[in-house]
Amino acid sequence: RTEQKLAARVTSNIKEDATSWIYRERPPSAKNMSKTPTEPESQLSAQPSSQPEPERRLQPPPAFLLSLPAQDLCQDQQQTQVQPQLQLISLPPQQLSESDPQHQYQAQLGEEPNLAWISHRTLLLFLLGFFLSVAILGLIYYTKQSLQTESTNNNQAGTVAPCLSPACQWASARLSMSVDPFTQPCDYFLFTCGSDRPSPATRERQKGEGIHGQRRRVVQPKRAGQRKERDATRLTEEKMLDRRTALLQYLRDILESNDKLTSSAVQKAKGFYHSCLDTKSIETAGAEPFLTLIQTLGGWAVSGQWNQTDFNSTLSLLMRNYSTFPFFNLYVGKDPNEIARRTSRRYIQIDQPDLLIPIEWNTKTQKSQAKTQTLRPFLASCQRYLALLGAPPSSNMIHIGMFISLSSELAVAAAPLPYRLLKGQLYQRMTIKELQSQAPAINWLGCLQAAFHPLPIRQQDHVLLHNIHYIVQMSHIIGKWLNKHELRSSGPLQTYMIFNLLHTLMPALDSRFSETARNVLVALGNTNDLVPRWKSCLLETDKGFDSVLIHLLRQRITHREAEEIIQNIFSSLKTKLLELKWTDQKTHQFVIKKVQSLIPRLWTTTEISSEAELDHHFSKVSLSEHSFFSNYIQLLSLWQKRRNKLFTQQTEGDDIFSVRPFVHDNELMFPMGMFVPPFFHPTYPRAMNYGVLGFLIARDILRLLLPDIHTQSESVRAVGECVWTRYLAATEKVGGGELPLSAAQQQEVWVQYSALQIALQAYLQSLQNHPGDTSLSGFSHIHLFLMSFSQVNCYSDTYHEVMPLEPSFLITVICAKSDLCPTRLECRNKSQQHSSPTC
Repeated sequence: RTEQKLAARVTSNIKEDATSWIYRERPPSAKNMSKTPTEPESQLSAQPSSQPEPERRLQPPPAFLLSLPAQDLCQDQQQTQVQPQLQLISLPPQQLSESDPQHQYQAQLGEEPNLAWISHRTLLLFLLGFFLSVAILGLIYYTKQSLQTESTNNNQAGTVAPCLSPACQWASARLSMSVDPFTQPCDYFLFTCGSDRPSPATRERQKGEGIHGQRRRVVQPKRAGQRKERDATRLTEEKMLDRRTALLQYLRDILESNDKLTSSAVQKAKGFYHSCLDTKSIETAGAEPFLTLIQTLGGWAVSGQWNQTDFNSTLSLLMRNYSTFPFFNLYVGKDPNEIARRTSRRYIQIDQPDLLIPIEWNTKTQKSQAKTQTLRPFLASCQRYLALLGAPPSSNMIHIGMFISLSSELAVAAAPLPYRLLKGQLYQRMTIKELQSQAPAINWLGCLQAAFHPLPIRQQDHVLLHNIHYIVQMSHIIGKWLNKHELRSSGPLQTYMIFNLLHTLMPALDSRFSETARNVLVALGNTNDLVPRWKSCLLETDKGFDSVLIHLLRQRITHREAEEIIQNIFSSLKTKLLELKWTDQKTHQFVIKKVQSLIPRLWTTTEISSEAELDHHFSKVSLSEHSFFSNYIQLLSLWQKRRNKLFTQQTEGDDIFSVRPFVHDNELMFPMGMFVPPFFHPTYPRAMNYGVLGFLIARDILRLLLPDIHTQSESVRAVGECVWTRYLAATEKVGGGELPLSAAQQQEVWVQYSALQIALQAYLQSLQNHPGDTSLSGFSHIHLFLMSFSQVNCYSDTYHEVMPLEPSFLITVICAKSDLCPTRLECRNKSQQHSSPTC
């Protein structure tokens, strides 16, 4: 009972102490505690206790004992403590300190409990700050996730902001002609180019089908009256574009625009292009411009008016002013034997010519010969040319016979490239002086000086020959024909050179000449569709105004958006390669090191960087509005200057029509021509840019850097077979005797499926870095991405014969694996799909 009374007293003191602690301003200092009377201490210590003294001194501070459960106290003692506590609460602080027995008890225990309280309070403050920081960070994370979730929900709900730019309106109209995979999941991949016709891949992937099949045979743009009809035709044409034709179409729109605030160089390029389109003026001029040109060259014996001009003088004039090379071709380039030494020196390279007479290679005699089955149509074309040029019919056959005979002799000395490569006849080095001694009929120094005027050409300069046997034989044949006295008045060599000049200037003459040339091609088995006039004119414009076209293209390509998609795709591709199962560690390290060493970037030129420089470069060009023939003569002069620049350029000249990446040193270059509509536009939703061009970039890189990936990774076969299994199930061909895929087909399936995954991952990364994107036709972002990708079916691809299935079918495969798609692409009436594996 004594121990119970003591416990009750201690408990009462503890509760009173807790109440006093609540109202104290601060704990009592050591000084105040030393002044506390000692009488209560002596009374407390005199009472018996069953606990050892150390345990009593180590009791926790009163503040912590406040939380002890009330049920541990005796009920009668709890009731007796209520009234004293209320009285203590009402006392002032000084009276509370004097009358508080627990205060005296605190003095008895000394400073240890007070120090422990300070330590615990510090710990409490630290924990409070820590948990507060965690709470703030958690709130920030929750807010961010909520925003992303809201954005995703809005996206899926179709509340994304629409793109209203003119380019987007055009793209939306084109997209509306396509089949939506998510509304027609059973066979959308068979009709992604429009519900009225299957895709090129579906139609047995016939070579070249659909590229030009629906195009106009001659595109002659009129004024505003035909603009609407042309736009409707363009929508149909663009469904079957290849990437190079899309670039040409984009440049066409630039040249046909009515922008008046352009430089004089741009106006001259546009003027040349429009004079080429002016077929009415060309037809009106007829053959008269060419006949006038013949007279400036001394005439020819066919017309009965020939001044018997010097052979080498006429040849030099044709090479300098008209870029015509009747007996040999000229190039400028590096010696491959010096490339390993990283030299930038370029040489004149001399090759056999492009003979007008059709020839074939005889494997038995190891010689070329004229194709006998085409001699008759070729003879008819020569007769037609002479008739168009007003030659007397009585003497036609004599001159034509000598022309064919001379052409046949030259053909025998020619050889195809594989044969010359096998015999080591390429890049044979010698000086001009040495060449002169081996082929004396040609004045080599004079001809080369004329061709590369005003560059200094000397006899000790080295040249590279690609068929020395032909050059020697050609010189011998020319010498023989020059020394035939009975043929001097007939001028067969002059006639031969005029025929070659006619071939050079054929694009500037009326349609009768081009139709005659086309008849020969048809006789040779060339059944390609007629190239549209606008495309021919654009290609001709590039010969002399290439720097202007590059400038116009660079002005319209948004470098920031192009660089961003390049970097994102390349980053996603490197991540994809790390996921592959490689055949061995050595191969893995080799491929990864190869890819990691490359620096991807947009390929631009700095040769002419301003409009002022362009204007100065073309300051001497004066074009005629209605004489395309005279404009074309100036174009050939510009072409000659372009060839001369190759000697001084440190890098290879820009190919403005390049549409695929390439590797140069340690850089992975992406030509500007890749970033044009309908594959890319800066105002398109990013979902569309990544779905089309992002996929094409990834596919091009995989093909370029990993041409033999099927021998390096086990993943290629597994993915190829998996996708093929799903395709057979979707098309209900399971068990139908379908052959397994070849290694090349497995690789192409893996390339295209991986490219789609890479493009999708890059787009998602782009959304994470820059939240928000526009859309078309109310589609969600992923929906638009996949819809845009489905249009790849409609574009020509050189690998279409290797790809065993429609590329757009990969949407079904990727949606079976990902939960990002709007819905699962499952055909309800095809139970096989439910058991198909995910790839």
